Parts: sequence; C-alpha cells; structure tokens
Amino acid sequence: MDRQRPRAEPGPARPPGGVAPGTAAPAADGAAEPFAPAEDSRGWLARTLAQSKTDPLTDLLLTVPVFLVYHVGVVTLGVRNAADPLTAELVELARHNTWLYWTLTLGIGVVLASVLLALHRKERFESWRFGMVAVEGVVYAVLMRFGAGWVVGALPLGPPGVLGRWDGFVVSLGAGFYEELLWRVGLFGVGVLLLRWLVKEPGKRVTYTLVWALCAAAAFSGWHHLGELGDPWSARVFAFRTVCGAFFTAVFALRGFATVVWTHALYDIWVLVL
Repeated sequence: MDRQRPRAEPGPARPPGGVAPGTAAPAADGAAEPFAPAEDSRGWLARTLAQSKTDPLTDLLLTVPVFLVYHVGVVTLGVRNAADPLTAELVELARHNTWLYWTLTLGIGVVLASVLLALHRKERFESWRFGMVAVEGVVYAVLMRFGAGWVVGALPLGPPGVLGRWDGFVVSLGAGFYEELLWRVGLFGVGVLLLRWLVKEPGKRVTYTLVWALCAAAAFSGWHHLGELGDPWSARVFAFRTVCGAFFTAVFALRGFATVVWTHALYDIWVLVL
C-alpha cells in the first residue's frame, strides 16, 4: 500500500513580481545585490578599445599630423603618391616656390585643425587619443606583417626600388593618408553605404559587404601594378597586397579612418625605412 505524505499547510502567497510577506525586500535605490554581476564584465582591453573608438571628425583631426608632414616633405622628393591630388595643385599655386608651398601647406593644416576643433567643441578633444592611435597602429602593423607574411611572405606596400630613409618616410605617410582615403573611405566606404540602401535583408547585406571588402582589397592591390611606377605583375605580390588590403578594410570598419591611416603609414615605415 502506498504511503501518503502529510499534507503541507499552504504558505503565504507570493504576489506577482514581488516577495512573500515576512521576507526581506530587495535593496532599494539601485543598491547592488550581494552577488549581483559586475556592471561591465568586459576586460580592460575591450573597454579601452570601445571607449577609444572615434567619430569621423576626431578621425580627421588625428590624421592632420600625417597629412602635414607628408605635404611638407613631398616637395623635396622627385615623386609623389599616385593617390595624392593636392600636391601638384599646391605646387602650381605656389608657382614652384618651395617656401610659398610650405606656407600654403602649413596654412591648410592650421585651418583644417581649427575647423575640426571648432566642429568638435561640444565634446572636448582628448590629446591622449594621439598616443592611443599610434600604439594601435604599431600593433596592427606588426600583426599584418606577420599575418600577411605568413600567407605569401613579407613585402613592402610602397613603390619599387631602393628609397633613402627620408624618401621612404615621406612616401609611407602619403600612402597611409591618401591610399586609405581613396580605397577604404572612397571605394569600400561608399560601396557599403550603397549596399545599406539597396539591400534591406541583414543577412544578405553582411554577405555582400564581405564580398565587396574582398573586391575593394583586390582593386587596391591591382592599382599598384598600373602606371610607370607600378610594380611588374606578380601573382605573389598581388596576393600579398590583397591580404593587406583586406586587413586594412577590417581595421577601417572596426576602428576607424585614423587608425587605418596610422597602421598603413607605420607598416610602410617599418618596411621602407627601418
């Protein structure tokens, strides 16, 4: 015969969403529970990267030093970056006078920085971001060199031939600024905006964006084989620059324009100068 368990006396009713009478109520006024999880469980590095993500105005401001040093130096060279549309115009405007050209260049830099700071006045610009973007650039340049080098072997992204240290330094800055402006902002960035407008389904949009990123990286690589100063065709060189272009695209999408400019410039300085 089955034994019957004594019938339990009903306890006090628990109101919906509340606590039973006679029990302690939760701490009020937002006080933390004894075993409540931390407000932000992300690691220090993740929090720092999230806080250091910049807006477009800050991105431009962080690239002004790269822009200025390149334009001050490029007039002393016999070449300029093929993606640079400004130097030739400034040289003509200065009537091939180097001192006047430098004056115009510095004036442009001062005006550009002043306008960006004025537009940024609602939120104080933090100078530590220069150090942060430089450190990130070094880290990503190292990762890219070893990553792309593991795929096809390390190669310079700059022009072929042997450059002096000063020439290589200036050319690297020009590549960092103007090539990223052309290929990451102009080609990839504008293409992504068009995809957002044309493709409404999120899953397809992600797929098309990845395909577009690879196409933009391949175009960036192929461009280096065009023109009188372009590299002779080599499948290995093309593959290397495509991998680098894809890496730059990822940095641009995740960290912004300033970070990818510094990454590109510092990588080229490492290969061409150091």
